[in-house]
Amino acid sequence: MSSGAGDSTGDGNGAESGTERRVRIVVEYCEPCGFEATYQELASAVREEYPDIEIESRLGGTGAFEIEINGQLVFSKLENGGFPYEKDLIEAIRRARNGEPLEKITNSRPPCVIL
Repeated sequence: MSSGAGDSTGDGNGAESGTERRVRIVVEYCEPCGFEATYQELASAVREEYPDIEIESRLGGTGAFEIEINGQLVFSKLENGGFPYEKDLIEAIRRARNGEPLEKITNSRPPCVIL
């Protein structure tokens, strides 16, 4: 009897705004180490993909570039020795928005080295 136009069950093919969760990102980085530019680059890529995302920066300890999503540490330069790939962070944000469990990002690109 229903035409389907007003059904709220959905078939998974459309964006349902009620299913996406709010995501808050905190990036703690070492300013004297010159990591602010890396933070700005990463924040720009995130905002390009998710314009409504909340990103906060904090000054951290020496060598730090730590990323939390909704209070959970998902990346640590102190542990990995490099910086996260943008695609890995975007994927972690997608998972958080969909309510999926977050996993630590273990892939990292090496810091820039000038020879």
